[in-house]
Amino acid sequence: MSAAKGSRPDPETITTYIRATYPETVVTTDEHDTDSFLTRPDVFRLNVGVDRSTFERVAGLAREPDYTALDRLLPHPVYAKQHWICILNPSASTFDEVVIPLLRLAYDRLAAVRARHARGVTA
Repeated sequence: MSAAKGSRPDPETITTYIRATYPETVVTTDEHDTDSFLTRPDVFRLNVGVDRSTFERVAGLAREPDYTALDRLLPHPVYAKQHWICILNPSASTFDEVVIPLLRLAYDRLAAVRARHARGVTA
């Protein structure tokens, strides 16, 4: 899916990839911009809900994260307690090598929850 080497995929490219790969799983909004300063030109944040162990592995140790930093996985500034991570303007290599596997994990996790609910299992 990668953009040109060294470049950054834009929000439309990322959204197109996610919608093509995981239909009906994208929400776009610019709400809840507490610390990321998303009003900067061409800055966007991608949020992903993950399981507890993945959250701890990729973002849980950040004690005072710089929410304005680009191309870094961070705990979400509002939804970290729900194990959401975020990244501002991922590079092409970070998107391909780090974000895409996290999206797969998040999708698989959501699909498993939906399957349990469809069977009437809530645990």
